[in-house]
Amino acid sequence: MIKSADRLAQTKEYYFSKKLKEVKQLIDDGKPIINLGIGSPDINPPKSVVETMIKATSHNKAHQYQPYAGIPSLRGAIKSFYDKTYDVQLSANNQILPLIGSKEGIMHISMAFLNPGDEVLVPNPGYPTYAAVSGLVQAKTLYYDLKENHNWQPDIGQLSKLITPKTKLMWINYPHMPTGAKADDETIDKLVKFAKENNILLVNDNPYSLILNDKPFSILKHQWPNDHVLELNSLSKTFNMAGWRVGMLCGHQELLKQVIKVKSNMDSGMFYPIQKGGEKALQLSSEWYQHLNDTYSKRRDLVWQICDQLQLTYDKNSSGLFVWAKIQSQFSAKTLSDILLHDYNMFVTPGDVFGSQGQGYLRFSLCVSQGELMTCLERTKHFKA
Repeated sequence: MIKSADRLAQTKEYYFSKKLKEVKQLIDDGKPIINLGIGSPDINPPKSVVETMIKATSHNKAHQYQPYAGIPSLRGAIKSFYDKTYDVQLSANNQILPLIGSKEGIMHISMAFLNPGDEVLVPNPGYPTYAAVSGLVQAKTLYYDLKENHNWQPDIGQLSKLITPKTKLMWINYPHMPTGAKADDETIDKLVKFAKENNILLVNDNPYSLILNDKPFSILKHQWPNDHVLELNSLSKTFNMAGWRVGMLCGHQELLKQVIKVKSNMDSGMFYPIQKGGEKALQLSSEWYQHLNDTYSKRRDLVWQICDQLQLTYDKNSSGLFVWAKIQSQFSAKTLSDILLHDYNMFVTPGDVFGSQGQGYLRFSLCVSQGELMTCLERTKHFKA
């Protein structure tokens, strides 16, 4: 066998890639599993967005290579979206970089700014890809704890003790996944100052800002312009376009120049019709967000009822596409997740998938129909801890 690269030594198969094989096998065996584990929107994108994408396939240059930095009209739509949604003024020419999904941006940023041995601050709990990509570029992960009694906000004192001269990059994610915590403006201001003082690139991953959240947050609103801050954003959750792979990176032009050096060697531009569809989505009126959030609000109410039956506690002020619930019994997160899977035919993500600070919690996705959630509610009404 050919030996794999050393960079894969610390990289494991993504949890959901592995667990969903087990779930699929149970379904194939006839088990009526309802999957509350994955944040893949089940609602279709707006009809007008799909129609715009289809129409754009007839454009005379639709099937050619596209600009690495996206077509100008898409960058213009992103600029207007940031202005309208976050009150952040960006230059469409050099402060916006469309991406083939924001997940690729995590890799591009890491490749652009990290050398082997550099250190990366990663939230615990947090999105597992931050640590995985750090390992792939042979950087060292420094986990910083987020705790419920601190509203899942970074502790500047702990960060000051963690960092060394090799610390180059810090990931944050607000609104936060998996907890749904909203950003605290005072903490973010201190964090931006902390990053500048210690010459650390601070990156906010921001795909959930318009889901069940009446105050959309952008880190670029804090002390902008700033050459130590970047923000990733995405159309996946807000417009139900996860499979389209449309994201964006916004920030200081000198930082984006470095990322483009990586990106331009990794792909040959995004498919033109998808860019036009993304452009249309970003121009939608507030009616779209109201409709979407009405649906998710009704689903969340049902998930809260399920949590009550499972004797779990949760924060009704949280936002985003998930419910983060605390276990009150003696069960570990993985044990209770397996009990629900095998005895109640529902898959819920154990919180420790997202880090040690997630032990004792479960994460429920809202990407499940009301009918399926009613079924889960019925299945769990006689649950005994």
